[in-house]
Amino acid sequence: MINFIVVTHGEFGAYLVEAAEAIVGRQASGVRAVSVSARQSLAEMRGRLEKTIESLSGPDGLVVFTDMQAGTPVNLAFPAVKDRPGAELVSGVNLAMLVTAFNHRGDMTLTELLEKILKNGRGAVCDFKQLVKARSR
Repeated sequence: MINFIVVTHGEFGAYLVEAAEAIVGRQASGVRAVSVSARQSLAEMRGRLEKTIESLSGPDGLVVFTDMQAGTPVNLAFPAVKDRPGAELVSGVNLAMLVTAFNHRGDMTLTELLEKILKNGRGAVCDFKQLVKARSR
């Protein structure tokens, strides 16, 4: 089964995981949220994240989600996964991505799941009023 780490500013990641589990069901294992906070040193955060990556790396793969492209979560996660086989890094995490990930973590390869996560995550971002307007024509 593919494992996931959600690395975000503050507790945002923990709340995303909680919301996704409310929709698709509790994930018994292989999912962790790691918060980044100005109250901790970079070394402390890096060490905690590296331990989490080490503990969740497995034969089926690992996806590390972060909240934004140029933020501290990416800056901490990228060096830890860039040369790690079977580990992927996705920025811009949203609820649709996690719901997709949790629903298909056991029935897709890492490559297939990554493609589906990105497609569904991008599809969840829209101008809803314009979408409704276009569909009602």
